[in-house]
Amino acid sequence: MIKVLLVDDQSLIRQGLKALLELESDLEIVGEAENGEAAINLVAQLQPHVVLMDIRMPIMDGVAATREILRRFSGTKVLVLTTFDDDEYVKAALQNGAMGYLLKDTPSEELAVAIRAVHKGYTQLGPGIVKKLLTQFGSVGSNQSPQIPPSLAELTPREKEVLRLIAQGASNREIAQNLYISEGTVKNHVTNMLNRLNLRDRTQAAIFANTYLSYLNEPD
Repeated sequence: MIKVLLVDDQSLIRQGLKALLELESDLEIVGEAENGEAAINLVAQLQPHVVLMDIRMPIMDGVAATREILRRFSGTKVLVLTTFDDDEYVKAALQNGAMGYLLKDTPSEELAVAIRAVHKGYTQLGPGIVKKLLTQFGSVGSNQSPQIPPSLAELTPREKEVLRLIAQGASNREIAQNLYISEGTVKNHVTNMLNRLNLRDRTQAAIFANTYLSYLNEPD
């Protein structure tokens, strides 16, 4: 059972999320907090696996709370769920250790999938977030020709396909459906690809892929 803590300053939002997520047999809502300070106290008491964190809240915002929670409770993962896709919020949340960033209009089924993925250690980014990351963290301009790292040439054609889809923000399930393979096979490809490229997670993989997108689009 994955223990989830809901953090949002609007009680109606918390109630709605709780009602939807409790329909999932493997998710348990263990508590609710209305601001970041309360969230930190509840994490200490309840030790949730995943914190579903809003950004703009009184007393302490979600970015500061994420930083403090991950500093004090290494076993807890934070998934940001907010109405704001502002570049600075995305950048700040991920730089402070959040494992994902989704908007509140994400369908409940996809949110449940994201919670499970974050619990396992995978990064989850909503549609369009990768482009914002590229803007914030920098990417190679179209008039530049970056030197191709040798490790990129070692990827198999299938691993290149997976990397291209990660760059588009696709989840493992979406990649599996697109390539007509199982999610387990996708996970194996992702693990192998990250190891070959010496990348930490999907966020780094997406930025890397967009940097060398012209090479990845060349026919094998």
